[in-house]
Amino acid sequence: MSAVQEVCDVVYSFAEEQDFQQVLNICSDEDLYGVDYMAVTFHRWLQEPGRLVFIARMNNRVVALESTLLVDGGQTVVLQGFRVAPDLRGHGVGGALQRHVTDYIRCHYPQVSAVRLSRGVKPPAQSPTNYRLIAKEAMLSLRCEAADLGPFVAELRSRLACQSDCPPPSPVILTQQQAETLILSDHVITNLLPNKTIINDWEPLKPMEANLEVLRRRGLTWIADREFKPTAISLCITPYAVPYRHDALHFNINIFGCSLASVCAVFLAQLEALLPSLQGYLVFYTSVNPAVWPGLHRLCQNSSYVSFHLDYYEELILERDL
Repeated sequence: MSAVQEVCDVVYSFAEEQDFQQVLNICSDEDLYGVDYMAVTFHRWLQEPGRLVFIARMNNRVVALESTLLVDGGQTVVLQGFRVAPDLRGHGVGGALQRHVTDYIRCHYPQVSAVRLSRGVKPPAQSPTNYRLIAKEAMLSLRCEAADLGPFVAELRSRLACQSDCPPPSPVILTQQQAETLILSDHVITNLLPNKTIINDWEPLKPMEANLEVLRRRGLTWIADREFKPTAISLCITPYAVPYRHDALHFNINIFGCSLASVCAVFLAQLEALLPSLQGYLVFYTSVNPAVWPGLHRLCQNSSYVSFHLDYYEELILERDL
């Protein structure tokens, strides 16, 4: 069957609960290095306000998926979860679904003016020509047994204290109200956020009141190096199960700021806050300003059985007009 015939035979619809197993069948562990989130997010996505989950079928088989989330007060859609069945990649099925999604949004949400997404790449890599680069973060990925995380944190905290002539920052866990006030403050928006963009676990949002409800749904832990005018502020998602190993958990930490000492202190504080609840095997990613990645990477070289999961990896925030 030709690519043209395959695209013509595709039927589009919204995903439903009974599509779950077929959706998992088109996910490949290799694509996301063992930390695919679809098994955890699929059911939540179907219930989330402002989100649409589109699927493409051929011969009653789910062959592709794309999700859209309405953000920025209805002005932007964020694309997430794009999947194509491995045996149909390169045949135009994914592109056809994306065109269907774009046409649907234009027809039913005429107020939407932009499409935004996050893309993980191993440099060197070019952005798609039809998108503009909004921001870029560098990702540090680590993995270990949960029992080894405590010694890792203790080792790094001791090393951090020895590297500085002055005491390292003492980060604070923020209340929801404190976090929301800070993340919308001129100081944080101008000095800390990458190109004035909040990035939460591959979800790029403008710092505006309308997006706070999206962040509240995520059950985030917010930590800053200090409560007022911080030089680093971070958010961490709740760990969730992934297929890397039968007992594997994954979580993402996003840290905003250019002060290496503050970023390192906040990073360790996030891990420390998670320690009581973790078990099994951990694979976790931390996204930071590319300028501080080398220093954080050096700090994380350890003798506590914590390994690097991937080499240097970048998270690109891309946007195009609709």
